[in-house]
Amino acid sequence: MNKIESINWKTFKDTLLLNPELDLQFQYAEGKLVDASYHITEIKQAPITSVDCGGVMNAWTEIIVQLWVPENQQQARSMKVKKALSIVEVVEKMLPLNPNGTVKIEFGNSEFDTRQMFPNEITVDGENLVIDLRPDAVQCKAISRGGSCGTNDKGEECCAPVAEKPKIQLKNLAVAAESCCTPGGGCC
Repeated sequence: MNKIESINWKTFKDTLLLNPELDLQFQYAEGKLVDASYHITEIKQAPITSVDCGGVMNAWTEIIVQLWVPENQQQARSMKVKKALSIVEVVEKMLPLNPNGTVKIEFGNSEFDTRQMFPNEITVDGENLVIDLRPDAVQCKAISRGGSCGTNDKGEECCAPVAEKPKIQLKNLAVAAESCCTPGGGCC
């Protein structure tokens, strides 16, 4: 599996600031660009707190830039980077974004299920600033701590089944009720 290095918000924004006059393009699959009529509909900041299979608490922040392509709207060129930066400015006046937050771009269309993707590579191609997007992948945090999947950082199994539970005797209450709750049976 190819691990993609995530880009933090500061690095992402600084790259935009260096290229304000370029057209902002997003490549969501090999050779496929988000339609030029896209809008940046919102920027979300999502603090994540989790506990992994080894019982270790993890916390990080994601900054999610959501793209939307309206139906039946044609446009020859994508928005300029400076237009995207003006949206960022509006957002940051109301919501200070964590500079260390991991950037994800949320996008989908009729041919591509909506998902959050990482900016993999950002390149200048002529008059375009192209942000190449790659899908996120499920990971085991124990492995990233030097363990292996199924073990904690001490090498002990973290996902092992709990010790066998004691077996209990089940009674059919319908049958038990018939035998004890009859007139003169003494159950009441």
